[in-house]
Amino acid sequence: MKVLCVMVLSVVLAVGAQTLAGPSHDKKVVCYIASWAVYRPDPGKFNLENLEPALCTHLVYSFAGLNETTNTIKSLDPWQDLETDYGKAGYKRLVGLKKKYPHLKVTLAIGGWNEGSPKYSNMASKPESRAAFIKSVLLMLNNYKFDGLDLDWEYPTKRDGKPADRENFVQLVKELSEAFEPHGYIITAALGAGKETMDSAYDLSKLSRYLDLLHIMCYDYHGTWDRVVGANAPLRGTSEDDFLSVEYTVDYMLSHGVSPYKIVLGLPMYGRTFVLTDPNTTVVKFGTTPAKEAGFKGPYTGEAGFMGYNEICAESNNKSSPWVYHWDEQSATPYLRDGERVIVYDNGRSIAVKVKMAMEKGLGGLMVWSIDTDDFKGNCNETDAYIDFVERYQAMADDPLLKKAQENLNLLDVNLVPSKGPSYVLKDNRLHLRLPQPKYSNYALMQTINDAISLSLEEKRIEDEMAKVSKENEIDTGNPKKPNNGSSLRMSVLCMLVCISSLFRVYY
Repeated sequence: MKVLCVMVLSVVLAVGAQTLAGPSHDKKVVCYIASWAVYRPDPGKFNLENLEPALCTHLVYSFAGLNETTNTIKSLDPWQDLETDYGKAGYKRLVGLKKKYPHLKVTLAIGGWNEGSPKYSNMASKPESRAAFIKSVLLMLNNYKFDGLDLDWEYPTKRDGKPADRENFVQLVKELSEAFEPHGYIITAALGAGKETMDSAYDLSKLSRYLDLLHIMCYDYHGTWDRVVGANAPLRGTSEDDFLSVEYTVDYMLSHGVSPYKIVLGLPMYGRTFVLTDPNTTVVKFGTTPAKEAGFKGPYTGEAGFMGYNEICAESNNKSSPWVYHWDEQSATPYLRDGERVIVYDNGRSIAVKVKMAMEKGLGGLMVWSIDTDDFKGNCNETDAYIDFVERYQAMADDPLLKKAQENLNLLDVNLVPSKGPSYVLKDNRLHLRLPQPKYSNYALMQTINDAISLSLEEKRIEDEMAKVSKENEIDTGNPKKPNNGSSLRMSVLCMLVCISSLFRVYY
């Protein structure tokens, strides 16, 4: 019996040693994978073997398509997706990662920009065509052992769609949800973030009822189509009347009945390029500085007006191009300029700022489009990803409220905290921001997302305790203070968080 127990224990330990965990926090990190990235030239070529699955909680294989004759789901690249005819078996290989990373959910996305809207509009318009589609999806998910489906219809009612698409989309999602329930599959959707699209395409409160997660595509707010330089994913708009911003999109969805824990905020792993109409322009101003109709291409993605983060890193390190770094405070967006050329993008700092906002609003997590344009080869040199966390920390470190709050926070002494992982710790009874050592030499943005989530959640816990102490003090003194918009307490806590985030850049 003793020998048997030892054998069983050995097997358990062996199995445990072969599996790897995901992020240490409890938020969703949804990673879309553009399957066509494998066709890019080196060093931008991305194979599934380049993945770091521990950085994600969900992997989304993009994209499958729709056979408009039979209303059934289909592979858009059988040689890359399937095993038949000596194919690369992309579906099987991605799903197979769950053996080593059992925390993962792996889903299949259908749609995308190139698939258009009309075929999905027609399929969703009739009960019988929806039924045919759902039957084919169940077969696909079962055959390849996916955990669910992601709908990426761009967009209901738009791009030659029909007004009835809005309700038909809800009905399609409802029927998919009901069909998926016995199998335990999840149903998610990637939704457009512009106000006009949200108004026209989505009955948000109903979609929130039936979807497990709503992946909000908070990017492509601006580009060369505007004929002026603008931020791809601005945190805030250029004015109170500017609805094209991440904050506006999130607040709009929350006010229209979407459960915050179902919202997964989309972040871009790419930027937009511009060529100024007047190369002698001295100051670039988002929303007003004229730009030509077409931007320049990146060396790997080859799309005019678009550059992956990995391409931007390579370009900014190019000694023959004197790129100058700038930061736009209003939109919380970095940009690079070299004469008439401008790259507006997201770096570690702007990503961390948006992660902080998402955690403040209680959102379910973050999504990235797409992980294959992060710096997966490790060529970037992120240095200020957590500067805002650091500044907030420094501003609040000596706040008397913090001293009192520490008594109830149960923070660990610095000597008791593992060296890896971002955290607030005590050193000589004083709050310190503990920065972890880098876990990977690559994936700068993905690591920033995970570190910023952990820091933001811990910062919020400290903020909440400080607010509690402040309220108790007001009651004790009988002299309640009037809250002033974005109170100094909140700002202090925010500063602390920024500090922490910055320090946190030493990856978990």
